[in-house]
Amino acid sequence: MDKKKVLIIGAGPAGLTAAYELLDRSDEYEVVVFEESNTFGGISRTVEYKGNRMDMGGHRFFSKVDAVNEWWEKMMPTQGSLAKDDIALGRTATVVAGGPDPEKEDRVMLKRNRLSRIFFNSKFFDYPISLKFETFKNMGLGTTIVVGFSYLKSAIFKRKENSLEDFYINSFGKKLYSMFFENYTENLWGRHPSQIDPSWGAQRTKGLSIFGIIKDSLGKIFKVKNRKVNTSLIEEFSYPKLGPGQLWEVTADEVLKKGGTIYKNAKVVGVKKDDSNIATGVVYEENGVRKEMTGDFVISSMPIKDLVAGINDVPKQYADIAAGLPYRDYMTVGVLVSKLNLKNKTGIPTMGNIVPDDWVYVHDKNVSMGRFQIYNNWSPYLVKDVEHTVWMGLEYFCNEGDSMWSMSDDEFAKMGIREMVTMKLIDDESKVLDYHVERVKKAYPAYFDTYAQMDELRNYLDTIPNLFCVGRNGQHRYNNLDHSMCTSFEAVKNILAGVTDKKNVWSVNTEEEYHESK
Repeated sequence: MDKKKVLIIGAGPAGLTAAYELLDRSDEYEVVVFEESNTFGGISRTVEYKGNRMDMGGHRFFSKVDAVNEWWEKMMPTQGSLAKDDIALGRTATVVAGGPDPEKEDRVMLKRNRLSRIFFNSKFFDYPISLKFETFKNMGLGTTIVVGFSYLKSAIFKRKENSLEDFYINSFGKKLYSMFFENYTENLWGRHPSQIDPSWGAQRTKGLSIFGIIKDSLGKIFKVKNRKVNTSLIEEFSYPKLGPGQLWEVTADEVLKKGGTIYKNAKVVGVKKDDSNIATGVVYEENGVRKEMTGDFVISSMPIKDLVAGINDVPKQYADIAAGLPYRDYMTVGVLVSKLNLKNKTGIPTMGNIVPDDWVYVHDKNVSMGRFQIYNNWSPYLVKDVEHTVWMGLEYFCNEGDSMWSMSDDEFAKMGIREMVTMKLIDDESKVLDYHVERVKKAYPAYFDTYAQMDELRNYLDTIPNLFCVGRNGQHRYNNLDHSMCTSFEAVKNILAGVTDKKNVWSVNTEEEYHESK
């Protein structure tokens, strides 16, 4: 019996998950993956530079979906012994009996302590905002009182949620919104929150609010059993020893072992469909040569904007929606320094006594920086000399072609380093030992412009029965890593069962219960 051929666009989390699941669950399919770049993982890739590794955007491996956790465990088993920094500092961490030793093996998932804070007025605030004494001390008595009354007002007089601004004010009050959400959100998206659809906030905060923070704090104090923990409040997460891209490199190897084919440096530029609206294959460019491949199914994780532009005979109304879908691009500079100025006041021991944050949200109108990561804290194995250097990632949000994107790598890096001095992260530029710049196109699908008509476009795409859209860009939805994988789980289920209704694929990461409980 001839095998059915499945063509998968993109070797990021969604694409590689789909490829592996098809090959693992059936021997009746030939699987071919097309990847535009020469690396695996999409925006979850890891970039290595002179022995130091960069995580594009910071990827926590945490899920409330059992199938995802089991999948990660199969690909990269949880550590059975402590990591280098935990050993050196006498720290404890979760270990699994019989698991691999990260000091001896690479294919291992570490358990890491989660700490991410807000940097505002040169002070650290917990993210999400906590009810610690330090929070009120940093705010000052007057601001704390204003924050309290502002939240009470928003709790009594709820706004109609027409925008992200309305959503945030309802959840946190106007004062906290103005302090910790307004400027950061505008920096991230290049649009004021009043112009952004509220669904983005609901999706990213997963029901988090002042009330949720109070409830979680009381749960800790009174040691409530089986308390539900909001995704934004988790305190521990899993992380591949050598960064997120390592998981997808491992997955790609498994796909090849199972007989799959992966074309790297092969950019898909079109999807062909026949008069019956059946997808018949893809058009791709490899080494400057345009080629075609026929197939029985197409699974796409490429940006919907580009997908629709490459499909033949798309009615103008849907082509226009796709063409108008907005994205935010991303630039980061890895900066290697000998020392950071930031004092570790947390009581959490770290190598070199650096602050223990994984990443920090920057709320400072004097700089353009959106976040910074401290790779030492994600995994000690990301840093070549973790005992004597600090390897940071300074993150910026921009639009392809704008003034920031158009800077040379050196100009951009020097701007980031100057901002480190402005923020007093370092004394002066002499503390910088090296740097490396990376750019990511279409990193964040945005929730404005023609996004309001996304349901119309989805309904059109669903008329192509053998085309499945998966992943963050494949669905134009700000999916987390686990949700991107779940879209592929559902697509593969449908293909194996001969189901053409895509509702289950699109429903991932939309239902509140899906986030909040197993």
